[in-house]
Order: sequence, then C-alpha cells, then structure tokens
Amino acid sequence: MLGSYSEEGTKTNADGLVGNKCSQNLWIYTADCMPIFFADKRTRNVATLHCGRKGLEKKIIKNLIKIFDNFGTSRDELLVAIGPAISKEHYLVDKMTFKEFYRKAENKNTTIKLTKTQTDLCFRDSNHFRKQNLNQLDIKRSAYRQLLNENIPYTNIDISNLCTYKFKNEFNSWRRSQTTSRQWNLICS
Repeated sequence: MLGSYSEEGTKTNADGLVGNKCSQNLWIYTADCMPIFFADKRTRNVATLHCGRKGLEKKIIKNLIKIFDNFGTSRDELLVAIGPAISKEHYLVDKMTFKEFYRKAENKNTTIKLTKTQTDLCFRDSNHFRKQNLNQLDIKRSAYRQLLNENIPYTNIDISNLCTYKFKNEFNSWRRSQTTSRQWNLICS
C-alpha cells in the first residue's frame, strides 16, 4: 500500500510515501527490509518505500513508478537509492518460499537480461541457488531487476552494500535478534 503525506504531523500506515511539495521530508523505518528512495531531478518530487520480499512480490516498485508517471516524470530523470537491508547471505528461506518469490517477483516474460557491466556494477555473485534445504534470497538484486524492467537507467540506481543483519552495532535486524527496534530513513525534497 502506498500513502501520501498530506497533513503536517499526520501518521500514515503504508509501505510507501510520496511527496510532491518542495522542502518536504519523508521518513520511513525499516529493519531488514530495504528503504528505497526515489527523486525526480527536475520536479524534486520524492518518494520512499519500505520494501521486502512481500513488497517485491506485489510489485510495489512498479506501482510507485506509475505515480511518478502521473506526475509527468521521465524515467531518465528518476534517481533511485536502495539503502541498507539484509544481504542474501543472511536471508535464508525454504525452497517453496524461494521458488514462489521468484515466480511472483520476477515475471520471466518481462525480466531483462543484465549486461556484464550492469551485473558487475552491483553484484559479483549471481548464483542464487544452493543445493541445500535453504536458499539465499537476494531482495536487493530483485529490486534492481524490477527497476531495470521499469526502464530506470542503471546509472540512476545506487545500492548500499551494507547488511542490517551483519552489522549488529550499526543496524537493527529482526532476523538476527527479533528486535522491534528499527532504523529511520529519510529523504528530503
């Protein structure tokens, strides 16, 4: 669900916020899920998403980009940053969840092939499948692929390599310690 922040001091329960006013701050909190920030270079409209496995399966990125389309944003003008989130090394899921995720999150008819430059830019290990009972789920890579499928230039996408699970002194992680503490993430227009 996406929400807009329309009144000062109003809280909105949603996985995304969109701001279309100058000098506006959008805050979102995350633990192992990704904070994803969007900014239109021309209009200074901004948005932020709380995006994890379920959000990727429901195509929350595509839905948000449709909102920017309604604002008249050019895909070449849209900047995207994916903040710290759990890395695939620490996001282990059973085979059924793994297969279902890739069936929903990455429609084989629309998934584009990454060039060597695009892959090397953000990801060194493309082997997602392990011959064990648990599989590594790479939500950052899936978000990246969804952004590319929406024709966001790879040069406009920045991805943090920080893992919320691994860096226990810097980040809170639900999967590591079942804490209810979160990181606050901010984008300003």
